Amino acid sequence: MMAGQTEVPWASQHILITGGSGFIGQHLTRRWLGLGAKVTVLTRRPQKTQALYAGTDGYERLQVVSALAAIEASERIDWVVNLAGAPILGPRWTAARQQTLLASRVQSTQALTAWLQTRSQLPRLVLSASAIGYYGIQPAGDMRSLAEDSPPQPIFMSTLCQRWEAAAQVGARWPVAIFRLGVVLGRQQALPMMLLPIKLGLGGRLGQGNQWLSWIHITDVVRAIEWLVQRHLQGEGISAVYNLTAPQPITQLEFAHTAGALYRRPVWFSTPAWSMRTLLGEQADLLLEGQRVVPQRLLNQGFVFDYPSLQVALADLQA
Repeated sequence: MMAGQTEVPWASQHILITGGSGFIGQHLTRRWLGLGAKVTVLTRRPQKTQALYAGTDGYERLQVVSALAAIEASERIDWVVNLAGAPILGPRWTAARQQTLLASRVQSTQALTAWLQTRSQLPRLVLSASAIGYYGIQPAGDMRSLAEDSPPQPIFMSTLCQRWEAAAQVGARWPVAIFRLGVVLGRQQALPMMLLPIKLGLGGRLGQGNQWLSWIHITDVVRAIEWLVQRHLQGEGISAVYNLTAPQPITQLEFAHTAGALYRRPVWFSTPAWSMRTLLGEQADLLLEGQRVVPQRLLNQGFVFDYPSLQVALADLQA
C-alpha cells in the first residue's frame, strides 16, 4: 500500500474476475484469496480452473462459475476485474480470427455490463483490461512517448482495443477504470517464449531491432490494480484510462542484449522482417513495430514501481 492511502478491507470484499484462469487472473485471484477476500472467477473451463487453485491459501472462499447467471442475485459484488479475451498472438489474423478476438473481448464485456445492470447492488468499481495496441504502431526509432491521451489508429489492433474499451464504458452506472497493458513479464506466458532463443544462443535482432518494447513486471500489474482500488475507496477519484507499463520502455535489441548479458549468452542472430510478415501477416506488427508507451497517469498520481527497469525485472524473474 502506498503511504497515506486507506487499506482495503479485503476480508469483507467480494471480487468478480472474468478471465481469472489466465496469467494475470491467477496472480490476482491467489493474492486476494490470501488477503481474505471472496473471489468469484468466471471461466469457460470451471473444472480445470477449480483444480488450478486447489491448495491455494483461501481456497474455501473461491467460487468458480461458467455463467454469470450462476451467481446468486442476492450476492453483493464489490469490485469487478474484467480480463476476458482470447490470446492476441496465435493464428494469422484472418477475418474469422479477427471475429474471434472481437467476440472474446467486446461481446463478453457487453454481456458483463448488461448483467451488472440487472443487479440491485451495483459494483463500486469495474476495472477493465485493454492493451497498448490501442495506440496502433509507432515507426521504429520514433522517440515520442505515448501517454494516455495519445490517439488511436485505424488498424485492427487499435480498433480491437477501442471497441473493447467502449464496451466497458457505454451505459455503465458505476465508475470504470481502463488499464492498457504492455507486455507483462512473469514466469509464465510471454517472457519464457521471449527468453527461449536467448537461452539457446539464438537471440538477436527482430527486423531492425529498434522497435519499442513497452513492458511491465507482473508484480507491478497487481500492485497498480490494487492501488487504483485503494484510491477509489479513499474517494480521491480515478481517471478513466491508465497505461500499465514500466516507466522505462526499451528497444527490442536492448531487450535481447540485457537478457543475453543476464544469461551469459551471445546476441548475434538476426530475423528479417519479411520472414516474420510471411509467417504472421499483420500480426507481425506486434513484434516488428511496437510502441513507446509511458505510464503518465500512474506517475503523475504518485505510483512507485517496484520494477522500473528491465535489468531489475529480469533479475527478479530469474531468481
